Amino acid sequence: MTNTLSILGSTGSIGRQTLDVAEQLGLNVAALTANSSVERVEAQVRKFRPRLAVMTDEAAARDLAVRLADTDTRVLGGPVALEEAAAAPEADTVVTAVVGMVGLKPTLAAIGGKKRIALANKETLVCAGEIVMDAAEKSGAEIIPVDSEHSAIFQCLQGCGNRREIRRLILTCSGGPFYGMSREEAGRKTRADALRHPNWTMGPKITVDCATLMNKGLEVIEAMRLYRLPLSQVDVAIHRQSIVHSLVEFRDGAVLAQLGTPDMRLPIRYAMTYPERGENPAEPLDLLNCPPLTFAEPDRETFPCLALAEEAAVRGGTACAVLNGANEAAVQLFLADQIGFYDIFHLTQKALETLPAVENPTLEEILEADHSAREIVSKEYSA
Repeated sequence: MTNTLSILGSTGSIGRQTLDVAEQLGLNVAALTANSSVERVEAQVRKFRPRLAVMTDEAAARDLAVRLADTDTRVLGGPVALEEAAAAPEADTVVTAVVGMVGLKPTLAAIGGKKRIALANKETLVCAGEIVMDAAEKSGAEIIPVDSEHSAIFQCLQGCGNRREIRRLILTCSGGPFYGMSREEAGRKTRADALRHPNWTMGPKITVDCATLMNKGLEVIEAMRLYRLPLSQVDVAIHRQSIVHSLVEFRDGAVLAQLGTPDMRLPIRYAMTYPERGENPAEPLDLLNCPPLTFAEPDRETFPCLALAEEAAVRGGTACAVLNGANEAAVQLFLADQIGFYDIFHLTQKALETLPAVENPTLEEILEADHSAREIVSKEYSA
């Protein structure tokens, strides 16, 4: 059970909902971090009174320090300060809700401090899963996934004493806002169209990833790392209702599923209270009034980013870091209305074709692969 939190990415969707859960559970907050949302962080600090606040944007940090001069909260700036927030000695749980590769080093810092890591940053495991999981195993740190799909699998596996009993994991996927469209139709869609997710309210980057199905591809890789399984044992099923959050099929044919309303506070709360389950004030799932539950095969032709992620998973090594870095850079261009929807796939594919995969990479080689992938996207866009 969690007592005190450090929240990396407190102004994003997951971070804000984590603070809602912290307030409901009466948890303390040791540190809050964000990029540049000064006013929102100031309000959070005044409400939760953390010892430390970090802004990765240096100018934002200076502004926040002036605003909080009448408080006891220390303000630091820059990406490196995220690691200090992650290692805050009074925090027993670190919620990694930052987006992208910026979450990798702070997660390793939290592991070094033997924290419980409530992991909502999938890029950490996509790019450096072996390093992160090995470090957690050696230190005794707990990694409890917060993504709804991986939380569902984590819950379904409680009581499973032998992972060889697993036949496959089935990650559910809403299909995003362009489900059922042809490639031609999806190719005409804009940034505004991609940001209209049918079921979830999330940040812009992950919402675009849901539209391309890259998000599900990244989750496939994350599941492989979390549960030490090959790609052949991780499947994807389209489930438009977002009520069955994922399933586990066992060797004897039994299938366990975790169901719930599409509310991220449920997996966040479980990561805080595990191994216990506390009372939840939210409205529970009403099976008698929920819509029919449907499942379908993903369309990898219209949404080729899913297949691209699966290919990177097979290649292994730094291929997944290249995939992630190139995708992040391409999505930024799409969100700036500088490229089209399918350019995200083409630019990411180009980076994977250009950069050879390094097997058994070091952390430095992973970071270099990420950097090189972003450079290729920038060069291809500018050409």
